[in-house]
Amino acid sequence: MAASRTADLVLTGGTVLTFDAEDREARALAVADGTVVAVDDVDGLIGPDTEVVDLAGRTVLPGINDSHLHGAWLGAMWPHTLFSGGFGGGEEGTAGPLVADAAARRAAILKAGDVAAALGITSYTEPGLGPGEDEGQTGCFTSAVLDEYAALANEGLLRARVTVLRLFGILDGPSSLADFQRGLADDIPSTDPRVLKVNGVKIFADGIPPMRSAWTHHCYTDGTSGHLLVDGEQDEERVANLRRMIDIAHRRGDQIGVHATGDRSIEVVVNAMADAIAEHGPLGRHYLIHGDLVSGEVLRRLPGLGIGLNTQPGIAAATGPWLAAALGDDVLRTAWPLRDAFDLGVPVCLSTDAPVMEPDWRRAIAAAAQWMDVSGPEAMRQLLRAYTVTPAYQDGAESWKGSLAVGKVADLCVLDTNPLTVAPADLPGVGVTTTYLGGKVVFQS
Repeated sequence: MAASRTADLVLTGGTVLTFDAEDREARALAVADGTVVAVDDVDGLIGPDTEVVDLAGRTVLPGINDSHLHGAWLGAMWPHTLFSGGFGGGEEGTAGPLVADAAARRAAILKAGDVAAALGITSYTEPGLGPGEDEGQTGCFTSAVLDEYAALANEGLLRARVTVLRLFGILDGPSSLADFQRGLADDIPSTDPRVLKVNGVKIFADGIPPMRSAWTHHCYTDGTSGHLLVDGEQDEERVANLRRMIDIAHRRGDQIGVHATGDRSIEVVVNAMADAIAEHGPLGRHYLIHGDLVSGEVLRRLPGLGIGLNTQPGIAAATGPWLAAALGDDVLRTAWPLRDAFDLGVPVCLSTDAPVMEPDWRRAIAAAAQWMDVSGPEAMRQLLRAYTVTPAYQDGAESWKGSLAVGKVADLCVLDTNPLTVAPADLPGVGVTTTYLGGKVVFQS
């Protein structure tokens, strides 16, 4: 598979987990002009100017893609997270927005890039930037943040590839059909789509079960069952407006990511997506965000519709007791059915939702394995693909990233131990030694 050229970089003497269609494992990898030019057959590509890296037994895998990570918010808060007591902002007593001006926005995004690089993350999705949050409390989700991302991308300063969903309502709050339609008409910044791409839109269908704001067929302990966050006087009007949003965005070819956690809201969302697909064709790779109470009936529909599930096992592990307190142990036993989703062939992406949780994908995979009660190399491979291959598919970028094959970008995460040889619970102890973005080092321990 070698190309007839000299490589800029050759990594050899270790294990290369390609996650390609055959799930091949190799011993070496060659890179030229930021792309993979050979796997295994690298000797003829080494010239006098080739940097040859002896892996010394380390393992290379595709760069990690955290498909739901709030970069600007993470950069503004880190090392705090919501679950570590850093709600809203960084230091205790901080007043006003976390990022109040262009300099603060830039600093937050750049810091998020540093945090991501140190974890082997080479791509992430910023799930919700736009005018709905222009007056928001934190300043981390505004249109100006998207503009700053674009400026950094055009200056060559981003340290990860970023996918963006636009947001026309309030984060974790209400939205209106009128604002949604108005926002869709806004211009999108012009950038290299392999560096920064606005893929579509995010909609908040409901809240979350522990706050009794997810819309569910079950009753909470206080007798309520939640409702949709989309505007409307009654359920019927709210459902109609949500369906209209989904239909409009789908016809435009926008990807649609819907925050939906209650079983009732998830059913409405999937029905609306299915109807849009049936009427207009499969125009976007839509997905459910979180999907806490997704039912088995709905899960079985998702593969045929091409609808994905983007979920955060760390949040499931942390908030399970809160969900049980709100809805009971019986509901908890069927919540976050990750194992069923994988078994059914649903396109599953694992993510962290940082800075809600820390942005460490290794801990998320360990939490997923524990939640699913799985172990062994095949389970680890499946979970790693949910952080590499499937997120690239979610991004619409599987042709050029997400696995290691000739012609794909050389986004690489180098680990000190082969993750297929360790128990999931021990994965957080596996160190990231080097991160390459397009064949260039962006982190080295």
